[in-house]
Amino acid sequence: MVSVPRLVVAAPSSGSGKTTVATGLMAAFAERGLAVSPHKVGPDYIDPGYHALATGRPGRNLDAYMCGPDLIGPLFTRGAGGCDLAVVEGVMGLYDGASGQGELASTAQVSKLLRAPVVLVVDASSQSRSVAALVHGFASWDPEVRIGGVILNKVASDRHEALLREALDESGLPVLGVLRRAPQVATPSRHLGLVPVAERRADALDAVRAMGDRVREGCDLDALMALARTAPALPGEAWEPERHPVPPARPVVAVAGGAAFTFAYAEHAELLGAAGAEVVVFDPLHDEKLPAGTAGLVIGGGFPEVYAPELSANEPLRRAVTALAASGAPVAAECAGLLYLARELDGRPMCGVLDASARMSERLTLGYRQAVAVSDSVLAAAGTRMRGHEFHRTVLEPGSGETPAWGLLQPERRVEGFVRGGVHASYLHTHWAAEPGVALRFVERCGG
Repeated sequence: MVSVPRLVVAAPSSGSGKTTVATGLMAAFAERGLAVSPHKVGPDYIDPGYHALATGRPGRNLDAYMCGPDLIGPLFTRGAGGCDLAVVEGVMGLYDGASGQGELASTAQVSKLLRAPVVLVVDASSQSRSVAALVHGFASWDPEVRIGGVILNKVASDRHEALLREALDESGLPVLGVLRRAPQVATPSRHLGLVPVAERRADALDAVRAMGDRVREGCDLDALMALARTAPALPGEAWEPERHPVPPARPVVAVAGGAAFTFAYAEHAELLGAAGAEVVVFDPLHDEKLPAGTAGLVIGGGFPEVYAPELSANEPLRRAVTALAASGAPVAAECAGLLYLARELDGRPMCGVLDASARMSERLTLGYRQAVAVSDSVLAAAGTRMRGHEFHRTVLEPGSGETPAWGLLQPERRVEGFVRGGVHASYLHTHWAAEPGVALRFVERCGG
């Protein structure tokens, strides 16, 4: 049994202010000297970067679709172990989950799996007494979801606040905070959401401080902490990557990082290390060589389209990546990594490992996917089933090679990605904690 005070920050819909409140709470409590564990419901990579700035700890995702409901508690406990408080930022509206899958992967489901009280952030900008009906509906929809209080956002004036409080008195739920209408905290967005922390670290620090200031001034932190302490003990043990015998010479697995490749789950590096690899992060925007002794390469997601000129201009590194792939060494590329391995991106030369061309598109491809490995690769044996998600505004032509990486089963059937020699490249983002054999298989091939 693990006892960690915890809160889930949710909202009736996207755009209500969850990220501001959740990140602000993390910053405000961390400023008090508490060890705060940050978490994000769903697959999003960007918000956890802001959470990490607020707390000084890795932001961890809790995705019941990709990892399965049974892993939510253990993954949470790994991140929250030894902390004074855990704050979980929800996704979309409280009850919104995977399309057509009921409550699966919703904030409501995760709150129940964590036995955590929910704080509902309500955009009150265009309502007064109706706020009580809205809150009552959300609080009564699922009796197993425990909404412990409300934070009112975008409140116009003292009079507006008084009307809202009077209405909510009838709901029986306490108002735990009131945030007045204010200029948007400087968190610029682009086509896939907020601009990642790695691209604007100094400005991001200022934004996180501003969120913390707003929350500290407008919220009852003592009442919120008291609510967090009502969460009962959570049964079960923390998730741990299975440790494997370390080979005499630990193979170096180079992992792309920097501003162009910011999408990564913390558990991936932990799994690679537990499988015996020495994980070394490098920056394709600036490093002209792969790390010394590189035996395998992992290139995750990010925004290569934003940095296409710089990535293309780093010709020495592009040649090194091409040579590594040609040698048969294991290379795993997801989304941005797939584009980097292509022949070109928006007309600019990339690594040319794959005979495919990529370009930006107006169409957003977004959603969960069920997938099966079409053939044996450095990541999975043929027939391996995994769940993942796609999240991009680019198009790759062709979309698959002679030997595709995945057969996607839902929402539509198609093949996708490339398996060629030691290369596995795909648009599909996956969470390796759901299939830890992926990391072990990759590292074993690095040693071979």
